[in-house]
Amino acid sequence: MDSAATATLDSQRMKTVVSFRRMEDGTREDYLLLEESENRYAQGLPERVLECMRKLDHSLFGYRVTRLQHSLQTATRALRDGADDELTAAALLHDIGDEIAPYNHSEMAAAILRPYVRPEVAWIVEHHGLFQNYYYVHHLGGDRHARDRLRDHPWYQGCVHFCAAWDQCSFDPDYASESLEFFEPLVRRIFTRAPHDPRFQPAPA
Repeated sequence: MDSAATATLDSQRMKTVVSFRRMEDGTREDYLLLEESENRYAQGLPERVLECMRKLDHSLFGYRVTRLQHSLQTATRALRDGADDELTAAALLHDIGDEIAPYNHSEMAAAILRPYVRPEVAWIVEHHGLFQNYYYVHHLGGDRHARDRLRDHPWYQGCVHFCAAWDQCSFDPDYASESLEFFEPLVRRIFTRAPHDPRFQPAPA
């Protein structure tokens, strides 16, 4: 390869990586490059979300259904109850954090959903773990009424319904759930939206 061709190749390579080693040294061109790269990467988010869901079929044993089966059952109940796309997606993904965030999976699931759903839905997912405690934590010495501190929140009843009607009852191996493939178009619709900036989304205190 002659020197001109080598220089052209080096130039092309430089266009695929930033010039800086410290962010404070970055240029506008660097950050435009990164923005383009991140936007392209985000287009693959639906596939990564679906792959994370598939992994739930092999995690947290002890229940009569797998975490994936529980998630599918929860989403199916939501759908059959007339839930809209965002709440149905929330029902499907509410436990997606179980594998790597077992002690704060609710917050992780909410963080994944928050840029793509209305604030009410993200709030329900973020707090569903606390609300689910109502059904079992007293058996372990906990306070099943801890959720009552949020009783005056405008989305309190929505989270109560999410847990009572869809989540806590979805451990039934005989329930006829829809498949993950059935929900794939929903996942793609939600996660190919233009994400909003959650900082500008109004939410009750």
